[in-house]
Amino acid sequence: MRVLRAARELGIQTVAVYSEADRDALHVRYADERFPIGPAPSSESYLHIPNVINAAVQTGAEAIHPGYGFLSENHRFAEVCRIWKLKFIGPPPAAIERMGDKAAARRTMAQAGVPVIPGSDGVVASVEDARRAAERLGYPLLVKASGGGGGRGIRIVESADQLAESFERAAREAQSSFSNADVYLERFIANPRHIEIQVLADEHGHVVTLGERESSLQRRRQKVMEEAPSPALTPELRAAMSEAAVLAARAVDYTSAGTLEFLLDEDGRFYFMEMNTRVQVEHAVTEMVTGIDIVKEQITIAAGEPLSFGQQDVQMSGWSIECRINAEDPEHQFRPSPGTVTTWVPPLGPGVRVDEGAYPGYQVQPFYDSLLAKLVVWGRDRQEAVARMRRALYEFQVEGVHTTVGLHRQLMEDPAFVAGELSTHFLADRIAGA
Repeated sequence: MRVLRAARELGIQTVAVYSEADRDALHVRYADERFPIGPAPSSESYLHIPNVINAAVQTGAEAIHPGYGFLSENHRFAEVCRIWKLKFIGPPPAAIERMGDKAAARRTMAQAGVPVIPGSDGVVASVEDARRAAERLGYPLLVKASGGGGGRGIRIVESADQLAESFERAAREAQSSFSNADVYLERFIANPRHIEIQVLADEHGHVVTLGERESSLQRRRQKVMEEAPSPALTPELRAAMSEAAVLAARAVDYTSAGTLEFLLDEDGRFYFMEMNTRVQVEHAVTEMVTGIDIVKEQITIAAGEPLSFGQQDVQMSGWSIECRINAEDPEHQFRPSPGTVTTWVPPLGPGVRVDEGAYPGYQVQPFYDSLLAKLVVWGRDRQEAVARMRRALYEFQVEGVHTTVGLHRQLMEDPAFVAGELSTHFLADRIAGA
């Protein structure tokens, strides 16, 4: 829906592709045309490249926007689009490939002068190699999937006697999730903040940053809530992180929208973690504080146009918070909650934005991500943004399925959150199953 809205404002006609399970999805209703691409399993529809390409060819499309997930960071798909003379609305295949391999991305960033977390020299091929690297790095450390993402293929290792089992489990999960069992080691940073810098780069050599987002509130390394700017950053630290983000983007000849993700330790040092080579779910908070439509810029960049603004034009105003509203039951280990939405009354009023994919009567399917909506607010400062989010969450009425609305209401009252005292362990320290 977010991409369709941007395209409509640009006067671009759209085709929605859908699986059998998504026949009644909101985006299917909204698009100018619609095209079925297979049964419910994503491997036979949204991840099945021939079906997606066929939909584009049959409808005479010029470009494909891959959205947030599925094929959005698949360099082979981007290359297939090029072969079929379809513009992939995203970065070049080579940039996706280089930044998609986490171990290779670390090397590239280190060579570009971007701070990286101390770790192994690339992939560790065996437990014996891991032990040698761990002796140099010290404990605790992380075993991480080289081709991973979304928090999968990661294990924390507290001591040497845990290394072999953690190594093997991470490799198995990496193979299962990404068809790539390669893992590497990284020093574990206690109580970090997760800070990300939004970049936009066109095909004419211009690279700009749009400030930072705080994405520390996570459940099993999956983001739950985001805000912009971060309560932790000084102007000097923001400038340093933005400079590192530009260096990173230029190092891989990046174009389109992308995000550099960093860990910020308790001493104010930041380290490159990974790059998301796509538009992110949480891009909305950046749009709210900058007034820049990231998705429209992404589309016009793909059309060969230069960025519509320069770095000097980027001004951050106020504060924005985004809560992800998922069909999950936080009181029962965040169990997925498929079913029929019987009541759907999103909040309205000043400074409130709802990017939604649900409606009364919508059938929440068990096959895909459980995200129903993104509730986004803007305030003149963080205090007003928190108060506005409290009000908006109070208004949000959903019945028929369990949601995370209640969890977010609870977080908005947490004294530590209100004070901006955050880390990636914030939720796990407070909520069972988080």
